[in-house]
Amino acid sequence: MSPRLARRSRLSRLRRPATLRSRLALVALATSAIWVIVLTAGFNLALSARLGQQADDLLRTRASAVAATVEGRPDGRVIIHEPTDDRALDVGVWIYQGHQLIERPTAPGESQTAADRLAGNGRTFAATGEPYASRLYALPVRYGNKQVGTVVASVGLDPYRSTADSALAGSIGLALLLLGGIYLVTRTVVGRALRPVAEMSAQAARWSERGAADRFGADDRPAELASLAAGLDELLDRLAAVLRHEQQQSAELSHELRTPLARITAETDWLIARPREEAEQHASHEAIAAAAAGMREICESLLSEARTRTGQTPGLCALPDVARDLAAHWAENHPDAPPVTVRGSTAAAGVSAAVAERILGPLLDNARRYAVRTITVECAQRPGAAEMTVTDDGPGVPPEVGAAVFDPGRRAEPDDGHDGAGLGLALARRLARAAGGDIELADIDRGAAFVVTLPAG
Repeated sequence: MSPRLARRSRLSRLRRPATLRSRLALVALATSAIWVIVLTAGFNLALSARLGQQADDLLRTRASAVAATVEGRPDGRVIIHEPTDDRALDVGVWIYQGHQLIERPTAPGESQTAADRLAGNGRTFAATGEPYASRLYALPVRYGNKQVGTVVASVGLDPYRSTADSALAGSIGLALLLLGGIYLVTRTVVGRALRPVAEMSAQAARWSERGAADRFGADDRPAELASLAAGLDELLDRLAAVLRHEQQQSAELSHELRTPLARITAETDWLIARPREEAEQHASHEAIAAAAAGMREICESLLSEARTRTGQTPGLCALPDVARDLAAHWAENHPDAPPVTVRGSTAAAGVSAAVAERILGPLLDNARRYAVRTITVECAQRPGAAEMTVTDDGPGVPPEVGAAVFDPGRRAEPDDGHDGAGLGLALARRLARAAGGDIELADIDRGAAFVVTLPAG
């Protein structure tokens, strides 16, 4: 960028208001200024026209009053009948017989010259300039159809112009006060209107500092801000889903690699502990190679999944669809088990379908062991969360066991004749908590009910 363009850009940034409140206030001020200027100009033009009309009406009235005292004769003479109050003849009135002046007031030379020009003419107006601005009106004096004389009346324009100037100054002052008030009121109103936005910004800053999982919510907000809050909450949910996906991927990578690494370490320690026979060495080498191949396959699978991931947000699924797919799979593999009924049409969770299946699978397996006639999976959307409730009509969890049923290796009745090592519920809860949710045992009258809570998608 050239120095001149850079300087212009800096000047433009300096001239532009820094805050949205100032910008909106200036826009309102500019719009109001246009209207105020138009209204002020219109008012003063209308006032000037009205004052001019009043001056003309006064001239007509004065000339008519004087003309009533003037009589035209057949010989062309003009006779003036002195009225009882002859002050009208002394205030700016000329009387002409033909073009001959027979009555005149004390007036400046410009007014006299203008009056002489009007003598002998019909009804007409004239004006003189400064310093003694005045307006004149000529009214013919007739005898029959013949004009024998002229009455010319005048009025000074200084009082009218003074009134117009005072009105103009007052309207300009009022306009300036009005614009100043509009600017201050607009800044105040806009500031109050934007206060919820500032509060949302402060909330976001606080949440960023402590990594809170709070959301703005759309309650008690104007429609525009409710829409903004909903959009931001959706964005935060998607970002949280991405973060959970990455954390889960790291945890799975660590978990999956732990076993082959432990196998390689154990085989290596076993080999170097003392000399081994060739067959033992060969078996150990094969075990190490198999563990290394397993590690390579795990790494390639996870890296391939990361490379081929689409632009869609990872870790989102519809819980009813996951439950129906898993219920169909259970029905195929366990035809003698009680049927699984899935209820609920909308429940979006912020975890991948694979994770949801791994959480729901042990719960369905547990329900299959103890259910008598039916198993129900009910999905529901809650504020900020998605829920699945897995219910069976079996004997339920004994009260003395309660939440301890989630302990690894713990079974409510070890000698109940069912298979299982008591690890399924513990694994399901661990996965749910790793995904930002939880599994709780609900208190119902008959059977068992496990409530799965997952972040909303």
